[in-house]
Amino acid sequence: MLETPAPRPTQRKTPAVGLPKPLASLGKHDGGTRHSGRSAASLPTRRAQRRYAVVLTVLLVLAAGFAFGLLAWGNPMPVGSDGFWRIAQMRGTSVVVMAVVAVCQAMATVSFQTATNNRIITPSIMGFESLYIAVQTGAVFFLGAAGVTAVQGVPQFVLQIFIMVGLSMALYGWLLSGKYGNLHVMLLVGIIIGGGLGSVSAFMQRLLTPSEFDVLTARLFGSVTNADVSYLPIAIPLCVGAGVLLLLNSRRLNIIALGSDTATGLGLNHRREVMRVLFLVSILMATSTALVGPMTFLGFLVATLAYQLADTFDHRLVFPIAALVGFVVLSGSYFVMKNVFYAEGVVSIIIEVVGGSVFLFFILRKGRL
Repeated sequence: MLETPAPRPTQRKTPAVGLPKPLASLGKHDGGTRHSGRSAASLPTRRAQRRYAVVLTVLLVLAAGFAFGLLAWGNPMPVGSDGFWRIAQMRGTSVVVMAVVAVCQAMATVSFQTATNNRIITPSIMGFESLYIAVQTGAVFFLGAAGVTAVQGVPQFVLQIFIMVGLSMALYGWLLSGKYGNLHVMLLVGIIIGGGLGSVSAFMQRLLTPSEFDVLTARLFGSVTNADVSYLPIAIPLCVGAGVLLLLNSRRLNIIALGSDTATGLGLNHRREVMRVLFLVSILMATSTALVGPMTFLGFLVATLAYQLADTFDHRLVFPIAALVGFVVLSGSYFVMKNVFYAEGVVSIIIEVVGGSVFLFFILRKGRL
């Protein structure tokens, strides 16, 4: 009697369930060919690629338009004349400062949110603004109104950056390098330190005279006018250097975004990479804060809009969008407030209000961040 051969089991492809979107940026195979560069894994369809190209082009046009508007609008000299370029050169300092702040805030916030695996918190939570306010308030408290000028100058600018980066790295090294190193504990300690510095600053401000308090208040609001042209030869290399290093580490950031366990399983030293990212974030945030003052919600606003516009988690594609969004927000706000409402000084307040509103909106929709 012939035996009927058993049927061969059919191989079924098990669908990948629950894989996070950042995993797509690690690369996929399609017909034996591995994608690279702006891979189809990051922008899987032609429609997504066209959408990204359109968004990038629109942001570039807006950035160029606002930059030219800040240089040319209200310039009494004919366009192209020597007098026109002299006036434009004086205004150009503000445009360069906006570009530096936009790159610093955008790249630092996106990288910090990736390192902490949280889309709500920003580097400001580590107390950079509180330290800046404490330094400015302490100078006026101990030296009087002349203390504002005492903390201005290139050596003082470098010292403020060094103090901010040094304290943040000491905090990171202490709370992340130990056996029980915990990122959440580090964030909690940062909040406590920031709150403590804020309380000390508030106490000193209450003891100031009205005239001293008025002089100090002008320095405590983030403003492009706080920047000195002599700071740029130091701020620009720091911004470009840290930004390029973060951009070169985009693939590692994509893996860090998957979480500690997954990144370790893929052969990445998660703690060391997080320390490296936080060091670069500290440089960017210290440079921005020491240059123009605190802008608490600018980074959150820019990072949130960048993720929505880029529609991808690949940092190679998110970083350019975030930097352009930051510059468009800053330059557009200054252009409108200066030339339409003639209230240039309230730009940072408006950015804080809008950024805070977006922050609250996304907290109410926390599950969809």
